[in-house]
Amino acid sequence: MNNVSKWAAQLAKAVTDRTAIPSLSAGSPELDLETAYRVQRKLRAAAGPLAGSKLGVTSRAKQAQVGVSSPVYGYLAAADAIDLGDSLDTAKLIQPRCEPEIVFILGRELAGPHVTTADVLAACRGVAVGIEVLDSRYTDYRFTMADVVADNTSAGRYVVGTPVDPQGIDLRLVGVVLEKNGKVSATASGAAVLGHPASAVAWLARQLWAEGEGLQAGEIVLSGGLTAAVPVVSGDVVVASIDRLGSVELGCR
Repeated sequence: MNNVSKWAAQLAKAVTDRTAIPSLSAGSPELDLETAYRVQRKLRAAAGPLAGSKLGVTSRAKQAQVGVSSPVYGYLAAADAIDLGDSLDTAKLIQPRCEPEIVFILGRELAGPHVTTADVLAACRGVAVGIEVLDSRYTDYRFTMADVVADNTSAGRYVVGTPVDPQGIDLRLVGVVLEKNGKVSATASGAAVLGHPASAVAWLARQLWAEGEGLQAGEIVLSGGLTAAVPVVSGDVVVASIDRLGSVELGCR
């Protein structure tokens, strides 16, 4: 078994066992981003139907903190979606954390080497509030950027609210509030994601084009966490609210 297959198998087993493992780089410091995306693609091939893509490390401050100059991306498995009104089964995850997202729902294909923010806004048929449930497979969320890419950028579950027409909404300026159990955990604005959340989606489209892929009509894109993620356990209730987009509530059991 080569290293890519071995690492993919270790991560898949961590999900099945619901048990965190040491980071891959702890034992293999040679792991780099290119190889990490190969591990991710190995996992993606076994994930079943896909719903779209997700972005990570979209904050300029976070990029500087971890020493990278661009975001990272992963895939969204359709089976990981939580319907509005349903709850998060925390027993099926390892160490869940929730963060608010602006979600783009694409109305047409978005692909090419020169996709712009304006192209993204023209291609989307709606935007929505979302909550992404992160669930790193690594002990105590300790990892390098290559580790997190291999682990599909800590993807766990996600819930997407009712889409609204983005026309006339400046997504840079919308206010964001994340609440946990009735108390404000964090606030932000849409500009927390690369200055404009649609810019993150444009970056993703250009990156996928370089890999011979693209974003398809009907897919959703989680444009990146707008605040720090909050840990959750059974009994918690998380609410993400974004001006003019609405709110999403997620109960945990």
